Amino acid sequence: MDAASPLPDPRPFYERAADQMAALIDLATKDTLDRQTPCTEYDVQGLVSHVIAGTRRFVTVGEHGAAPAAADDAPDVPGDGLAEAYATERRKLAAAWADDAKLDTEVTVPWGTMPGRYALSGSVMETVTHAWDLSRTLGHPIPLDQELAAFALGTARQALPAEGREGLPFGPVVPVDPAETDAYVQLAGWLGRTP
Repeated sequence: MDAASPLPDPRPFYERAADQMAALIDLATKDTLDRQTPCTEYDVQGLVSHVIAGTRRFVTVGEHGAAPAAADDAPDVPGDGLAEAYATERRKLAAAWADDAKLDTEVTVPWGTMPGRYALSGSVMETVTHAWDLSRTLGHPIPLDQELAAFALGTARQALPAEGREGLPFGPVVPVDPAETDAYVQLAGWLGRTP
């Protein structure tokens, strides 16, 4: 991510993104856990487990300045425990990043070394993107926060090139018309999902 471009404090965006994600997790039922999501490697249960693992990874970054050497495996959480597991990890993340100094302290995440605010913005982007995945799979049961999507889209455009994505977990950009789509659809297209 280009650390020369200033970013606001991402923690308020993270809290809003986590609130939105938690609301969607609460709406997932045992009948929807095996539905395929737009994030093609995951069904609903797998996607939420992946979000929990990603949140846990950013707890470690906040506490120790670096992500674990190996990516955390998604936790084996039963479907009826997903909401509680996510609530626990997001509280830990908020505590790990509570010190303002961490925003400008260099941290190391899988995609590089950068000030904490840029790394945490990546976590916001992931949470917002997976909220769209979950919302779409569940039939868009709640309105999604467009300001969060705009923040995540700005982060995605800074962090992820349009070209040269070989080896990255994102497909080619799917063109969408910004005049006819909302920020979530634009974000999904930028990250290679078919909106």
